[in-house]
Amino acid sequence: MKEGFRQSMAWLHTWSGLLVCWVLFLVFSAGTASYFREEISLWMKPELHAAAATPVAASQAVHNAMLMLEKEAPGAARWFINLPDERNQTLEVLWIGQVAKGEKGRGKIERAQLNPATGERLPEARETRGGDFIYRLHYDLHYMPALWGRWIIGFCAMFMLVAIVSGIITHKRIFKDFFTFRPKKGQRSWLDAHNAVAVLALPYHLMITYTGLVTLMFMLMPFGTQAAYKGDAKAFIAEAFPQGENRKAAGRPAPLTTLAPLLAQAEKHWDGGEIGRVTINHPGDANATIQIRRQQEKKLSHVRQTMQFDGVSGTLMSTAGDEVSAAIESRGVLFGLHVANFANPLLRTLFFLCGLAGCAMVATGALLWAVKKRQAYAKVLAKGGRIGFGLRLVDGLNIGAIAGLPIAFTSYFWANRLLPTGLSGRADAEISCFFIAWGLAAVLAQIRPDRRMWQWQLRIGGVLFALLPLLNCFTTDTHLGVTLLQGKGPFAVAGFDLFVLGLGLLMIHAAKWLRPDKRKSAEPAVEKKPKAGDRAAYPEAT
Repeated sequence: MKEGFRQSMAWLHTWSGLLVCWVLFLVFSAGTASYFREEISLWMKPELHAAAATPVAASQAVHNAMLMLEKEAPGAARWFINLPDERNQTLEVLWIGQVAKGEKGRGKIERAQLNPATGERLPEARETRGGDFIYRLHYDLHYMPALWGRWIIGFCAMFMLVAIVSGIITHKRIFKDFFTFRPKKGQRSWLDAHNAVAVLALPYHLMITYTGLVTLMFMLMPFGTQAAYKGDAKAFIAEAFPQGENRKAAGRPAPLTTLAPLLAQAEKHWDGGEIGRVTINHPGDANATIQIRRQQEKKLSHVRQTMQFDGVSGTLMSTAGDEVSAAIESRGVLFGLHVANFANPLLRTLFFLCGLAGCAMVATGALLWAVKKRQAYAKVLAKGGRIGFGLRLVDGLNIGAIAGLPIAFTSYFWANRLLPTGLSGRADAEISCFFIAWGLAAVLAQIRPDRRMWQWQLRIGGVLFALLPLLNCFTTDTHLGVTLLQGKGPFAVAGFDLFVLGLGLLMIHAAKWLRPDKRKSAEPAVEKKPKAGDRAAYPEAT
């Protein structure tokens, strides 16, 4: 009975992982890259690299931003000031124009990047979604309503959680197998690799999958809040995530109070906590309000503190986030664990490496199924027969996802450097390049799902990644050579170049390993059936 239960878990592990593994590979890849979302965005906006080398105090940055807004957007409905931090040292200001009488909706959003030290407007940065596209891709997907994408991702994440739990149950000697790797043994080698990367970061895999579901909890399981608030979602959000009083404009002009005392009061209230954003509603109106939001601290919880002041008198109106309920704090901690904004560079790198292990776990699981099925077709192939439609489809999907997705990512980065900076709709054009490249790779993989296609796509992706630092050298003044030799420019740009260079060389090596003269067949040779003792760690059903 016990063996039967483990066998059933092995079947569940196989199919719950296989059916959604290609979407999961996209989620793990994009989510892992999102740990360096700010650094990717900086690399994709070379016009801002100079400002990244001039850090400045928050008070001076706010003063410079206010001077610019008062001059260029005096009649705006709302001002936003996003202050520099250790990962993004540019000063960003945004403003929303007034809505014309009789019209609904909100006014046009405009933004500008400033040098935080001088307040001077930086050269107009090229239009790009940068790392934000990759971040949104891992839970919203693209070319569909965000709600649809989140339901799809939530469904796949549930399958992922089932696959992890059933995989743990299936393995008798899960930790012993972690130290076992038998190279060039066909199915055994893929199984050993799958076990190793899965166990290596097992706590991370469980954490990132479960917390990912928690981030979507109000969408996936809305019944509790609907029952408690009688379907009034706005009332629930106002109570669970208070944003302060939302006043309407009075229509009477009034001077805005000085911000410096309010900033000092907020920092004192937060025991020296730094300010992340300042929002001013209805500037110049008698009902103006000022909201000061604390910068993300190095703590697990994603809940941030805010203070709201009257914009004319400077009187404190409300605070939020100082004392939150256990439920809100628990969600904030789980959400914070998922996005890892609390992490210092070293810890963020560790999260990144665990994410790469997750990518390898999904990839080796998909390949393991295909290798095992191909061995079952060994006799048919020996007699000149053909493999079944299902295996051919999975082979093509494996190539298109595992080898094709890196081509899509590097095409996105190449488009950022090669498309004209003044091109209308440039950000959408970059994203189109991503999906066009991925689509071509996926279609070619289905046409010829064999080892040669693996080799071609790995080599193409590797070459494109490896040449990115060279492309950056010819298109910007803050490239890897300048940073390493002269010590100028942001280190994040050099770090990006070094990583893509290493990844490209790794992919080229993988393509070289698949050369026909070193591998006599497209798939591993059929191996003898292992002894029962050799497979005790993993049932035959796997």
